[in-house]
Amino acid sequence: MQWTNLNEQKVYENRWFRVNLADVELPDGSHLDHFVIRLRPVAAATVVNGADEVLLLWRHRFITDSWGWELAAGVVDDGEDIAAAAAREMEEETGWRPGPLRPLLTVEPANGLTDARHHLFWAEEVQYTGPPKDAFESSRREWIPLKLIPDMIARGEVPAANMAAALLMLHHLRLG
Repeated sequence: MQWTNLNEQKVYENRWFRVNLADVELPDGSHLDHFVIRLRPVAAATVVNGADEVLLLWRHRFITDSWGWELAAGVVDDGEDIAAAAAREMEEETGWRPGPLRPLLTVEPANGLTDARHHLFWAEEVQYTGPPKDAFESSRREWIPLKLIPDMIARGEVPAANMAAALLMLHHLRLG
């Protein structure tokens, strides 16, 4: 039951995303016009310290008017290594430079509408470099015990699906 994208026409484009209209052929041979949002990859990172605490950001998302815990994240620049982008974003948004990053998971948060791929990483080593360059990205940055993560997600304190998935995977890897 595979759908086939026969052609796309650009509807709108800026430096953040592109909106296309696709001519999609369905398995029965009929056609469907479908909007597609094309995005650059997103890289995110966090660190778990020796006390099994994870570094998170508390921030407001104006689009959904919601508050929640997140990993530092941002768009990968053209030609930039994805892990390097994750490390850069973490340092810019938290003031902590991660040690060697390990891949955690890659998710497609809304693959019925967009081709966005979010690449999430973690580290066990970190160095504080000073106040965050992009402090406007969050209200605060805190070390949260990893054991509290599942309950925080259940209470809606981690509303972003990509962040919840990454934190549950990290909880599983570290605490079983």
